[in-house]
Amino acid sequence: MPTMGDPLRHAVRSYGSRTAVIDGERSFTFAELGQRIARLAGALDALGCARGERVAILAGNGHRYIETYVGVPASGRVVVPLNTRHAEAELRYALTDAGTTLLITDRDPDQLRDCAERVWTLEDFDAALDAAAPAELPRDLAPDDLAGLFYTGGTTGKSKGVMLSHRNLIANTYHWLAMVPHEPGDVELVMAPLFHAAGSNGVLGAIWKGTVQVTLGAFDPAAALDLIARHEVTHTLGVPAMLAAMGELQHQEPRQTASLRFLSHGGSPVATEVVRRVSAALPTAELVEVYGATELSPLATVLRHEQQRVDRPEGRSCGQMVPGVDIQIVSDSGEACAPGAVGEVVVRGDSVMLGYWNKPEQTADVLADGAYRTGDLGYLDDAGYLYLVDRSKDMIVSGGENVYSIEVEEALYRHPAVLEAAVFGVPDDRWGEAVHAVVVPRGGHEAVAAETLIAHCRELIAGYKVPKGIDFRAEALPKSGPGKVLKRELRAPFWKGQERSVN
Repeated sequence: MPTMGDPLRHAVRSYGSRTAVIDGERSFTFAELGQRIARLAGALDALGCARGERVAILAGNGHRYIETYVGVPASGRVVVPLNTRHAEAELRYALTDAGTTLLITDRDPDQLRDCAERVWTLEDFDAALDAAAPAELPRDLAPDDLAGLFYTGGTTGKSKGVMLSHRNLIANTYHWLAMVPHEPGDVELVMAPLFHAAGSNGVLGAIWKGTVQVTLGAFDPAAALDLIARHEVTHTLGVPAMLAAMGELQHQEPRQTASLRFLSHGGSPVATEVVRRVSAALPTAELVEVYGATELSPLATVLRHEQQRVDRPEGRSCGQMVPGVDIQIVSDSGEACAPGAVGEVVVRGDSVMLGYWNKPEQTADVLADGAYRTGDLGYLDDAGYLYLVDRSKDMIVSGGENVYSIEVEEALYRHPAVLEAAVFGVPDDRWGEAVHAVVVPRGGHEAVAAETLIAHCRELIAGYKVPKGIDFRAEALPKSGPGKVLKRELRAPFWKGQERSVN
């Protein structure tokens, strides 16, 4: 099986003079990208950074990030992409936990200097490459060698270092290219953060297929739409919050986006109304939903032509298994569920992680016989489409009835006043847990009343699922770096001093 250097070797041979990366006003051909990565390997050799040692990067998207993401594992080291939205304490934990040899950062180099043996600014990075002799990338790397440590977003607890091998990341690249076609000359806007497995999802595939990558350093909907228009972008991937922001702005201030063929999203559930509005704003783009987890490198399922499936009576699916991945729905007793029955989503395949770095007990909790227990609840239909109903940790048990927060959020999003919504359980003396919502109103609808939204939900879902209370906030919902809503932050004040029955 190929390892991380093979897509680059292929691209240099096949597309050497073509543009590989555009970063602001700078651009690099595939030959130049290959040269820079060879010099990075030489610079790491000169630094005394041995095979298997960890090289972390804390920076916004850019050409140096792509060079590090590919070049560090391709040269036999381990890349550690760090979440730029993490607090200093979280970054210190990850750097120390990983045993970092070198940190590459666009921040103050003194901030975390004591957490790594060496720190390079982006200017130091360029200087090191200029001074280094190019080194040939090794061809004796094994597919199961560790390629990257991806620290989870910590939406449900303390961050863990997910160990992904060359096999994992190459398998995921095959999965992506099998489901979302790329061709030489296509243009990919890299707007999702590269520190997240979903953000880096297309990097190897774009290199392998000769696709141009246009990087966006920090997400801004206007900047993203401008880059799509300027560079005639054909593909991009983001989280639902990014798509929603782009759709809203495109409705208000339209750009020329007719080149866009694939608009993919993942990382968290997306509301049906968001899909409709984004599709109306960017009508040439096929919407593609991807579902997975960092522990899966990250793809498990893909739903093509999502905008054509939003009104199906059976509800919203997150797609079918990608080639090479097997999904089972498993009951609490460990038995395989029949089609239509809800259970835990369990995934097998070459993309399943090696485990959690330095955490054997937590690894054993989620890995068994090569299968990964996702903690997500869902069911498969007769055609193999996966339907998610909730995270096991977010399911609400009210009066003995299971309430799936995603279903309630879907109902809220169908009201035109709702821009963002999060639903979770709060303590209730009578029912054990009561359904509660936090809503961010859309501009111009700030005066919407809780009673109005509750009445709206009552028309769409059973009474026991309807929120008993709704809080409003003017600012966006709190999110992790990959864009997942941090429900634990919203839920925590209600449960202070108490234990949840579902956790």
